[in-house]
Amino acid sequence: MDANLPKDISERPADESSQKYDQAQLDKLKASIESEIAKEKCTNAAEWTFAPMGAKACGGPQLYIAYPKKLETSILPKINDYTEKVKAFNQKYGIVSDCMMIIPPTSIKCIKGKAELVNS
Repeated sequence: MDANLPKDISERPADESSQKYDQAQLDKLKASIESEIAKEKCTNAAEWTFAPMGAKACGGPQLYIAYPKKLETSILPKINDYTEKVKAFNQKYGIVSDCMMIIPPTSIKCIKGKAELVNS
């Protein structure tokens, strides 16, 4: 966990520079989750699963992310933390989003060592 991240983004004053700052913190957190997952090669799709990640302003996840089951105990709390921070960000800044439902994937395929979510 990054020590310079504010414990709770709702404690910071809401203005345009703090919104940019908060967005940058969210982007960093998302990138760290994605890079941790990217270190793992996908060779057997059965060893991978996925989770909803992020939050649209009018409900539902922003995306689904595939991750190796062996990382579940370390990665899932980070994914959930990111989702909660996005919800707080949306509320704090009155973010508006489309209300398209993101359909959960039906399966995962390993393509060139990367896990790809399949919607069929």
